[in-house]
Amino acid sequence: MTTSVHDTRTSRPLSAPPWPFTGREEELELLRGALGAGRPGVVVTGPPGVGRSRLAAEAVRGTDRGTDGVRVAGCVRVAGTPETRGTPFAAFAPLLPEGVTLHRAVRLLSGVRLLLVDDAHLLDDDSAAVVHQLAVQGRTRLLVLAADGVPAPDAVVRLRSGDLLPRLALEPLPRADVARLLAAVAGTGPEPLTVNRLHRLAAGDLGLLRDLLDALPDREPLDRGPLDRGPDGRGPDGRGPDGRGPDGREWRWRGPVPVTPALRERAAAVLGRSRPEEREVLDRLAFAEPLPVAATVEGLDLDVLERLEADGLVRADDDATVRLAHPLHGPLLRAAAGRLRARRLAAGRPPCGAALEAEAAELLRRIDAADVRSGAAPVGDWLVGEGEPVPAWYAAVRARFARLRGELREAVAWAREGLAGAPRDAGCLSELDCAAQGLGEEFAPAAPSRPDPGGHRPRTPAALGPGSALGPGPGSGSALGPGLGPGLASAPGPGLGRASPPDSPGGGAPGRAGHGPPDRTRGRGAPTGAGTPHRVGAGDAVRRAAPAGGVFARHAEALARGDGPGLDGVAAELAERGFLLFAAEAHAQAARLHRDPRAARTARTRAVALARRCQGARTPALAGLVLGELTARQRQIVTLAAAGLSNRQIAERLTLSVRTVGNHLYGAYTRLGASDRAALPWLVDLPDARTA
Repeated sequence: MTTSVHDTRTSRPLSAPPWPFTGREEELELLRGALGAGRPGVVVTGPPGVGRSRLAAEAVRGTDRGTDGVRVAGCVRVAGTPETRGTPFAAFAPLLPEGVTLHRAVRLLSGVRLLLVDDAHLLDDDSAAVVHQLAVQGRTRLLVLAADGVPAPDAVVRLRSGDLLPRLALEPLPRADVARLLAAVAGTGPEPLTVNRLHRLAAGDLGLLRDLLDALPDREPLDRGPLDRGPDGRGPDGRGPDGRGPDGREWRWRGPVPVTPALRERAAAVLGRSRPEEREVLDRLAFAEPLPVAATVEGLDLDVLERLEADGLVRADDDATVRLAHPLHGPLLRAAAGRLRARRLAAGRPPCGAALEAEAAELLRRIDAADVRSGAAPVGDWLVGEGEPVPAWYAAVRARFARLRGELREAVAWAREGLAGAPRDAGCLSELDCAAQGLGEEFAPAAPSRPDPGGHRPRTPAALGPGSALGPGPGSGSALGPGLGPGLASAPGPGLGRASPPDSPGGGAPGRAGHGPPDRTRGRGAPTGAGTPHRVGAGDAVRRAAPAGGVFARHAEALARGDGPGLDGVAAELAERGFLLFAAEAHAQAARLHRDPRAARTARTRAVALARRCQGARTPALAGLVLGELTARQRQIVTLAAAGLSNRQIAERLTLSVRTVGNHLYGAYTRLGASDRAALPWLVDLPDARTA
């Protein structure tokens, strides 16, 4: 008989295995290098929950493969805890005799080869002094993990500054790595808007991300349509781009955040607030944030806001508004509110229509200014997350903005959100078609919206449909709304449009009603033909359509001149403006034109790095650079490695030595500009890669 012990807070088995180590490859190599022979060690810092302990565990586990021969058995681990901060030498109690002095403690620990100090910010003062003295002495290799932005002993603060030991500052895991992590844990990947929501709510805390995923036992499966991935419907790594499952399926999460015991504990600071006036302020912010300070002073007590700000529960923005400090608190406060309380608080929320129009107008302004680096649109994100209907005109704007940024799967997701309520909307159909072409796949339009299974009416006071307070919206004048089209608003995107005559400024998908805005909306920004500069004969059309001196005009001119360095310069500016897929293509074009092999290799490396961030985009300009310079044997080995075979398995299949396989892979990495196997599935999965 097997007995399973569960955590009563999460219903998760206490023996649940850790999540797979995803991302952080560069940080892992840096950490292993810092633990090498002759090195004093390193201090790893970062926000709480960023994954310091897991990274350290991976680095220590790999030290038996290091050049200095340090093994796991040579590592001693200690950790600080909140409960023992007042107990002298508490962290080293198992290693030191009772009544030890600081001098003797340092002497006894000097023989440790590798000392891992976890949660150093929670050490007692004496233990922190020991670690600091060991760092000064320099005979013990130290791996010190400390959280940023939290109180710590003075000795740890000095270590955290990086003066004594090299400092590795961890940033929150990027969205793409979060998507791959969720796919690896759940077996199938979440669709992009669900990834965005989970990434936003977790705010870089991987422990919170796990609690959120555990709170979603019933995930809604989605079928995105057939995949162009091979006869078995999968890519070489068994998963689709951006972490999708091997069968191309995805799952999504809509609706309120479940108030599980684990999440309730995470939000105890707000859910357990005992003073009624403070809870009222928190609830009002949860249903109507951000609130202007002036309006807040009229309706609420400013002293209460100041107390909450001092406790780190609310924050005041530069635009004289206040909001909840953590993105998880609002959804949990809304979910925990009773039906009557929620109805009262929702009644004070301003209509969503004006906010959506403002968000769309700002995104269009950025598109017209050829700057898509960021585009905060919290109201639209909130509506999608809560499962509320989204107007098709708004969804088309979000899809276009995402597509121009190279976020093609997110563009598909937004287009499908709009088509769920308006299946024939021309703007969303056009965006879905353009993004699907860039991915080399087909996507069926989403089914009409389903009623809320819980029977809850939308909590937004204004209905989001024709005839509501929102009205017909900016999309009433054309398929995608007036103002959508100047310049980039009507560009089909790099390599995404079907072939069009050289003199046609539009490109894109001909024959589909409503593709792009009417002619009156054109005239500024990036050219409509900028999406296909790599096609033969398109350069003249681009130069005629693009504003003189603009980045897209300079791209076309550099391409026409065969100017590799010029294309690299244009690519850098495109990347800075947020056009990652355009930038990737420009670097790919430069790689073919460079006469200097080193410059070509650099351009290829940059193209691959940018394209990997574009959610599986596969365009002709990128396909040719992938395997073209490899030998036949290298291509054979790279293809097998991308399929997941180890070096030994490849050696057995090809009757080679393991060392020979490793040498071929190393040479292939150098030519491809790849750092490790993680890049190979993406590289060999481009449409022309196998024949390049």
